[in-house]
Amino acid sequence: MRFVSFLFFIMFSLECFSKVVLIDPGHGGEEVGAIGHLDPFKKRKIFEKDLSLRLSKKLKDHLSKSTTTYLTRSLDRTVSLQERADLADLLKADLFISIHFNSSANPKSHGFELYYLDNNSNVAAQKVERAENLNLKGEELIVNQILVDLVVQQTVKHSKQLASAVHKSIHPIVRSHKLTDRGIKPGLFYVLALSKRPGLLIEAGFVSNMNELKLVNQEKYLDDLARGISQGIMTFIREQK
Repeated sequence: MRFVSFLFFIMFSLECFSKVVLIDPGHGGEEVGAIGHLDPFKKRKIFEKDLSLRLSKKLKDHLSKSTTTYLTRSLDRTVSLQERADLADLLKADLFISIHFNSSANPKSHGFELYYLDNNSNVAAQKVERAENLNLKGEELIVNQILVDLVVQQTVKHSKQLASAVHKSIHPIVRSHKLTDRGIKPGLFYVLALSKRPGLLIEAGFVSNMNELKLVNQEKYLDDLARGISQGIMTFIREQK
C-alpha cells in the first residue's frame, strides 16, 4: 500500500512538471508602466516594471518546484505583446500569468484584483484595460478584437476556474496585509488574448497610492503573494486532473 501511494505521488509529480506555466512581468525597458512615489516630494520613484519583475521572479521560484516555469523577461528590457504571445506558442505554455501593479488618478484608490479574459461593461475594468492595452492602435486593435472574441470562447471557462482557485488562495494573504480585496473581474486584455491559452492578469496593488506602494514594495508582501498565487495555480492544475 505504501509503495502504491509512493508510485501515485511520483506519477502526479511528473504530470505536474509536464505542465508549462509562462509568467509575464508587465512592461519593461522603455515601457516603465505606472510610476509611484515613496515620498510626498516625488524624489523616490518606483516603476511598475520593476515591481512586476520582482514579484514574477518570486512566483517562478515557487512554481518551479512543481511545474516547468518560464518568464517572458528576466531583465529590464522591452518586450512587445506579440513577442510575449509568440513565446507562449514556442514554449507550448498551458497557462499564462501576467503580473501588473495598478494606478489611478485618484491617489486614494487601493486594493488587489484579478482579471480573466472576457467581455465586460464595467467602467472601472475598462480603465485598467486602456492602461494595459496602451501600445495597440488602429488596425491592430480591430484585428485583435476579432481574435479576442475567438479566444474568449476557447479559454473563458478554464480562465475563470483558474481565477477562482488563485483568488481563494490569496484572499487570506491579502487580508493579512490589510489590503482591500477587489475580487475577480472580466477584462479585454490583448496580452491574454494573444497568448491564446487560459490565463490571468494580476493587478497586485496601487502604486499611485503612497501608503499602498510602501506595502507592495516590501519583500514580505511580495513573498507572501507569490506563495499564494503559486498555491492557487497548483490547486487549479490538480483539479483539472
